[in-house]
Parts: sequence; C-alpha cells; structure tokens
Amino acid sequence: MSTKQLSALPYSVLDLATVIEGKTPADTFKNSAILAQHTEQLGFKRYWLAEHHNMISVASSATAVLIGHIAGKTKTIRVGSGGIMLPNHSPLIVAEQFGTLATLYPDRIDLGLGRAPGSDQLTAMEIRGERFAAPHHFPQDVLKLQKYLSSTNSESKVRAIPGEGTEVPIWILGSSSESAHLAASYGLPYAFASHFAPAYFLEAITIYRQNFRPSAYLKEPYVMACVNVIAADTDEEAERLSSSLKQAFLGIVTNKRKLLQPPVDNMDEVWDVMEEEAVNQMLAISFIGGPEKLSTQLSSFLAQTQIDEMMITSNIYDHEAKLYSHQLFAEIVKKG
Repeated sequence: MSTKQLSALPYSVLDLATVIEGKTPADTFKNSAILAQHTEQLGFKRYWLAEHHNMISVASSATAVLIGHIAGKTKTIRVGSGGIMLPNHSPLIVAEQFGTLATLYPDRIDLGLGRAPGSDQLTAMEIRGERFAAPHHFPQDVLKLQKYLSSTNSESKVRAIPGEGTEVPIWILGSSSESAHLAASYGLPYAFASHFAPAYFLEAITIYRQNFRPSAYLKEPYVMACVNVIAADTDEEAERLSSSLKQAFLGIVTNKRKLLQPPVDNMDEVWDVMEEEAVNQMLAISFIGGPEKLSTQLSSFLAQTQIDEMMITSNIYDHEAKLYSHQLFAEIVKKG
C-alpha cells in the first residue's frame, strides 16, 4: 500500500455555525461567510454545515438555507451538508432543496446524509411527528433521493423540479460502524465524525473499505475524517484556545449547554477529574498545537489511517484566532 503524503491531502471545513458568548446567530452567519471566503483563498476544498436543532450554540438548523447563503458569498469552494439528517425530511423535499442549490451553484454542492436526529429525542419527535420510525427507512430513503436527483426519473409520476438530473454528489456520514456498512454497500463516499465519536473511527473505516462495492458514483472507497483542529503560533496558545472547545464538550457531558465560552487559563477550575476524562475521550482525535507539533501529529494520523481527505472543525472563541488557525493548518498541510 502506497503511503499518502500530507502535502497531497485535500482538506475541507466543517462549520458548526457556533454562537459565541455575547454574540447572536446574525454574528455567526456574518463570521461564517468571512471564514468561507478565507478558506476558499487558502485552498480548502469544501465548506460543509451540519443540521442541528434545539442547541443554544449551534445556528445551522435551516441547513439548506445557510448553504445557499455561503455558496452565494463564495466562488469556487464546494459547499454542502455535513450533514442533512435525512429521517427529519422527506427525500423529495431534500431533492428539491439541493436540486435548487445545485441549479443556482452548478458543480459546487455536496449532500452529506446522516441518520441521527441532530438533536434530543423530544425535539426529534417534534420534527418527525408521525414519521418517528423514519431512521429505519434510511437505506431506502437514500435510494429514493438518488432517484429523484437522477435524469432517469423523468418518466416517474413524482419528480423533483428542480433537482432531476443534477446528480448532486451524495455522501454517507457516520459516527458508528452501522453507517460504514451502508456507505460500502451503496458505493458512496464516507465521512466519519471523528471530531466527537473517535472510538468507532478505525473500526468503521476498516469495515467500509473491506466491504466497499464499486458503483456508478465511486470506483474505490473514499474516506473523509472530520477532526478537531486548533492551531496557533505556540503549543501553549493553542491549548489556551482549546479550552473553549473543552468547555463546549463539557456542556454536552453534563447536559448544561452554553454559548461558546471564552478561553480560560486553567480547565481544572472548570471541570472535575471524571468530567475531564469524559471530555478527553470525545476529543481523542483532535489536533491542538503549534505548527511543528501539528505537522508531526497530522503526518502520523495520515500514515495510520490512509484517509483520502481531512475535514476540520475549529471551535475557537475569537474570530481572528479562528481565521489564523485555518491559515496555519493550510500552511502545515501544504508543506507536508
């Protein structure tokens, strides 16, 4: 097996449309557009947004609307979903929405699909109503969606207009091994959420590669890993910046969610030992540090996993520091 070189690795962005303490969703959307333009200039390949609901610090609930906003503010970078939670929607509606996006922005739209609700169970019930069993139909709904987006659906009684014939590239997203089997059997690219579910990452991509069946969409398996990256000039500064991310994960662990908090100098004043252990488990595949440390760690990760693309997400409180982190990351990858 040939070893991939870091300098040849495509790299992309997952924007969780984070709302920071003291700011509003309007500020978030403005900063997202700035980040998208910035990363486009830095050579990032994709800019994805994720569907979440009922989360105080995540403003991307109307994901397709936000994708259109970002695509309209950029010129070349691919914009898409990481992902759309398909059981929350009918496949026809998703086909129409992304068909519209693909018609407005040809050859620039990606459609990543997930099975989870992107929220808590009570909110999921509000979203899905009588369709609460929809996750069980996920495999069939992916096929329906492919059909609506294909030119071969033109003789059907139900058609996606616009959408038909756009062939928007579909990805399967996952945070467990179950999604790996589906992506492999359908011959679709696979994006894994190792930024919050690192425990299943290596197992899932192994299953995907071993069971992959070539399709009209993809001849060989294609793995994208989403990871946390916080880069700064020094390891110490990156660690300080990462305390905002750690506080966000602490909110998930304790179910006490807040807007993204400012960095702190000492996390031991914020969490206890058990909470620290739980957060660190979730952050197992995270890259936090200065250029030298990150270069070594990223090269090692690539050698271990042989991924085809890396998508980074960076929960950083200060927007200028966030822009600079993405710049440093791009420079590190290009140097190899």
